[in-house]
Parts: sequence; C-alpha cells; structure tokens
Amino acid sequence: MLEAKSLVKRFGDLVAVDGIDFTIEKGSILGLIGQNGAGKTTTFRLILNLLGPDEGEVLWNGHRLRKKDYDTVGYLPEERGLYPKVTIEDQILYFAQLRGKSKKEIKPQIDAWMEKFQVKGKKSDKVKTLSKGNQQKVQLICTLIHEPELIILDEPFSGLDPVNAELLEEGIKEAKKRGASIIFSSHNMNNVEEICDNLVMLRNGRMVLNGTVRDIREQFGRTRLFLETPIAEEELGQMPGVLSVSGTSEGLKVLTLDAPERGKDIFDRVTENGYITTFSQQPPTLEEIFKLKAGEPNE
Repeated sequence: MLEAKSLVKRFGDLVAVDGIDFTIEKGSILGLIGQNGAGKTTTFRLILNLLGPDEGEVLWNGHRLRKKDYDTVGYLPEERGLYPKVTIEDQILYFAQLRGKSKKEIKPQIDAWMEKFQVKGKKSDKVKTLSKGNQQKVQLICTLIHEPELIILDEPFSGLDPVNAELLEEGIKEAKKRGASIIFSSHNMNNVEEICDNLVMLRNGRMVLNGTVRDIREQFGRTRLFLETPIAEEELGQMPGVLSVSGTSEGLKVLTLDAPERGKDIFDRVTENGYITTFSQQPPTLEEIFKLKAGEPNE
C-alpha cells in the first residue's frame, strides 16, 4: 500500500505540491489528473524519493521507500529514456537487471511481452529503427517485465493510437490483478474513467478532487439529459430549468439542466403523449468536470 501524507514541496516562492493526501491499496489503480504544471510529475518524484518533501511523507507498506524497495518499483517517466543504438533485447535485459532480475530469468519472457504489446520489430533490432510508438511500447515492457509491486506511469498513453492504448490498458489491468499498486497520470479522461478505481485531481499543486470516479461524477449532480423525442430543440430549450440543448450523432437530444430535480418535470412533459425510446439522466462526464475544475479561479 502506498500512502501520501500531507505532502508539500516548494521551489523558492512556488508551492508545487500543497498538502496532498491519498492512499493506493494493493491491487488498485489511482488516476492523477490536472493541467500541465499542476504538480503531477513533482508528486511522482516525491513518491520515488527523487525529491524530498518540505512537509509530509510517503510510505510504502508502512515505511519510507528503501534502497531494496526499488527492485519492486516500475517507473515510466514522461521523458522517455531508451538507448537508440542498443537492441530491443539488450535494452529490456539491462533495465531488468537494474531491478535485480537475471538474464536467465528475463530472456525467455521477451518474445511473449513483445507479442503482448504487438511491438513491430525483432528483438535483435536496434531501438532507433523503431517508430516512436513502438519505442514507447518497448519502454513499457522495460517498466513492467520485472512484475513490480508499485507502478508509476507518467503520461503512459501519450502518443498511442486507440489500438495501442487498449493494449496498455490491458497491461495495467493485468498488473492490478496480480496485486500491484498503480498510479498514472493522463490527459485522456476516457483512459482514466475506463481503468481507475480512484481519482485525484490537482490544480496549482492542491488537491481539488479525490474519490472514486463514480462518486466524483455523482457529486456534480445528474444535470445531463439524453432523450429521443420529436419535440423540437427550440421548445425543449424553453422548458423550465433547461440551460442548453444540443444533439448527438446518434440523433439524441442533450439537455443541460440547472438542477437534477428538473428531470422529473421534463420526463412528464416529453412522455405525455406516450412512450419514448430513450430518456437517460446522467452526471457530467469526467472530461466536463476536468474543464470545470481547471477553469475555476485561483483561491
């Protein structure tokens, strides 16, 4: 279990991390989101002891991260770091040995890992011959092949197309199943919503959201209505409590409400002539919440 307790990190007058608290249980995934400069990478460096906190502490299984614990850590930094003139196989073996694994133990696994992440190339190919996306997948293998208990991924989905992003999601879920504690950052809210058990959002170094994705969405209220109705958008927009009306590519009308309680009266109105095929009242999406919180004025 990873615990961050009241973390504070200052750089001169800049407070990069300001009182952050969260826990990542064994076999769970925490998504860390926020705009560029919100404090995500600094938080990762505090967890790894690459930076020391000015206040607070980070505990791994009840103690501060020790030298021997690093063999159980998998870290993918935002700044990728492979050796371009080294072969894929030697690259993977090198990073695995840094984590206490032997060549004899890791070498037989390389083909399976390359197949799992669909790396386009042979293990004898030099890294520099690979596309940027395939280089990223090799670095992901280097991060995960020693089966770490604590996994820290800084923008792992950056630059990946939807197919490769799905491969990474499956890799993260597999690590969760075997009991790893995982934290990752992403600007893609779909990735976050798909795989996270819990979510922390930072803004200017402060924690502004913390909880399960479902609970966070629900706290903003079910103010979005998706419905299929012959009633014109103009008429829908004049109903009490409707702030805006738009449409989807599937032909649904989307109403934004000023309060969740408005849903009942709108339901009664749009069904007064009988059954309609779609009426769904939902909280705002994670992406909408992100934009809302990121745009709030500084305190």
